[in-house]
Amino acid sequence: MLGAPGAVAGAVVIVVILGLAVLAPYLAPYDWNATSQCRRLAPMTAEHWFGCDLFGRDIFSRVIYGARFSLAMGLSTVAISLLFGSLLGIVIAYAGGWTDRIGARVIDAMLCFPSIILAILIVAVLGVGLLNAALAVGISGIPRFARITRAAALPLVARDFVEAARSVGAGHGRIVLRHLLPNLAPILIVIATLDLGGAVLFTATLSFLGLGAQPPTPEWGAMLDAGREYVRYAPWTMIFPGLALFLTVMAVNLVGDRLSLILDPRQRDRS
Repeated sequence: MLGAPGAVAGAVVIVVILGLAVLAPYLAPYDWNATSQCRRLAPMTAEHWFGCDLFGRDIFSRVIYGARFSLAMGLSTVAISLLFGSLLGIVIAYAGGWTDRIGARVIDAMLCFPSIILAILIVAVLGVGLLNAALAVGISGIPRFARITRAAALPLVARDFVEAARSVGAGHGRIVLRHLLPNLAPILIVIATLDLGGAVLFTATLSFLGLGAQPPTPEWGAMLDAGREYVRYAPWTMIFPGLALFLTVMAVNLVGDRLSLILDPRQRDRS
């Protein structure tokens, strides 16, 4: 990690954003939903570093609190995709035979369906909102995690240690959880890290479309949606939440790329 300046810079940005998210109540100069803190759509000043929005709310405070909502949504979606996708991929690979063949075809068919469309359909069924958007993005990511995990698990299933576990009477659940899953942990960490940036961007996209976080929640995508009507004469309403989103996604991707070189032997061999 130390030999890659980009990854180090990304890690620093992630630590800073995590710190902002955790310490938001102590770092934000104003309450995130306190109105009339300044003139409506006021530009940047010494008191309001990022200016104010239509309701006179301090954008700097809202961007800081937005780190909480945006990261929470991204992490929760990755957790859903990782938990169910990885277990599905491991079980399909371990079962083998027709179960593996049918499961692989089902996963491939689901991956042919655009994730954004699938997420929108899920939100249409569950209803708009922060939690439903996170659930929708998490579900739409399950096939991607399942496919990667299955591909990584197939060579392990044929290894001698799995047959040895079977020979001493280990049950299927024990083999999956105690033997296969630990060997897949490095790859799962890599794909989860690489997916986090996309998950944050994906959930922000749903909020921007009005399907995720709803006003007055200071989620970055929702802030971009609220500011787009005034971007011509108050561009700071979109610039700063957009910049926070860009830096977060870029930082996570830089760290994820470096982790893939460190933890994934296939990537090391290519480099």
